[in-house]
Amino acid sequence: MSASNSAPETAPAAGGTVSSRRAVLFTGARVFDGRSDEVTGPTRVLIADGKIAAIGDGGDVPSDVPSDALVIDAGGRTLTPGFIDAHAHVMLQPTLADAANTDLAYHALYGASMAKLYLSRGYTTIRDTGGNTFSLKKAIDAGMTEGPRIFPSGPIISQTSGHGDFTPAAEPSRLVGGHRDNMQMDGHLLVVDGVPEMLRAVRYVLGRGASQIKLAVSGGCASERDPLDITEFTAEEIGAAVKAADDWNTYVATHVYNPSGIRRAVEAGVRTIEHANLVDPETLRLMKDSGVWLSPQVSVYVNDPHGLDPSLKKKFTQAREGLDTLFELAKKTGFERIGFGSDIISAPDTLAKINEEFVHRTKWFSPAEILRQATGNNGKMLALAGPRNPYPGALGVIEPGALADVLLIDGDPLEDPSVLTDPERNLAVIVKDGQVFKNLLGE
Repeated sequence: MSASNSAPETAPAAGGTVSSRRAVLFTGARVFDGRSDEVTGPTRVLIADGKIAAIGDGGDVPSDVPSDALVIDAGGRTLTPGFIDAHAHVMLQPTLADAANTDLAYHALYGASMAKLYLSRGYTTIRDTGGNTFSLKKAIDAGMTEGPRIFPSGPIISQTSGHGDFTPAAEPSRLVGGHRDNMQMDGHLLVVDGVPEMLRAVRYVLGRGASQIKLAVSGGCASERDPLDITEFTAEEIGAAVKAADDWNTYVATHVYNPSGIRRAVEAGVRTIEHANLVDPETLRLMKDSGVWLSPQVSVYVNDPHGLDPSLKKKFTQAREGLDTLFELAKKTGFERIGFGSDIISAPDTLAKINEEFVHRTKWFSPAEILRQATGNNGKMLALAGPRNPYPGALGVIEPGALADVLLIDGDPLEDPSVLTDPERNLAVIVKDGQVFKNLLGE
């Protein structure tokens, strides 16, 4: 029996149906292409061989469409690119206590269930910014389980007492013979200090299959030891990570909240800034002038986590209050390289409501801007991985030649984004890689 890494010809679809990877023709769809401010009139979109094959006006079936194609009458519904979460943690949904007292097999099974959840919410791609997702990605790509495309970062790389250091306080320092904590042993986090360790870590993670590198360069909301105002890693350490990633023709993304850490990261050559809630005008202008992407999140701060230590709740409040300044500065300076992500950790119930992010952002952005952030913008951001991109081709857009990840939505999210918060009812069709995973309109 020969083995194969390719996706099977058929696989279970959402709702328990089975769909082959045959041609699919949507007729009568109002198309949001991932770049525009509005939808089209009635349009045909043909999908074949995992790509957008053709786009045309009207609702009729052209004569050159394959005879066995699945024809879906959109009936005026909205066709959009599949959503992209640019800041996901699909393997980190168990509570920290649960994760620390279970093994990697449990984490993998949990992560697989979360991957299915992502796809059911319309996310056909995620950039995982911390967690041991390498095997989960392979399983999804091979058709062993359902889930989105994954751009893996592997473990978050942190300094000692940084955002990714969850070593128990009772554990002695590694300087005197202490051991790495379970989250590091399982490949979700990695603590390093100094340029040699940084180089070794980045090269190891890239060798495992990371499409980009994730560093923690400031304090974080979910970590106890590091206030949001502190800067983590020296310029030399960050620069070493950037150089090692550049040698692999990819880039570094950085968790960072405060202006000092953002400036240090940007000046070292990182390409995406995750969070940036406490940015100031001068630092945001530096990001804009340097061509750096802003990858912010809203829901994770709006949904105040329960059961947290008061010091952690204080940090979540500080980060939430910074959102107004961040987005007002972005609008004022004309900053357009803005992505869309969630950063939801240890909260599967919150992750199930991930599409509330589309509604939360309407405080600062128009629905069209938000949809572009979740589709075309994020597609451009993920393309920074260059040759390390595991899915070559255009993502986040509906155009000839693009990868065939599309959603048919009952309603118009450009008029009312809240239709996305009821995905069971309003995501009528979900297509990933040309394969129909959900179809409420027929076979």
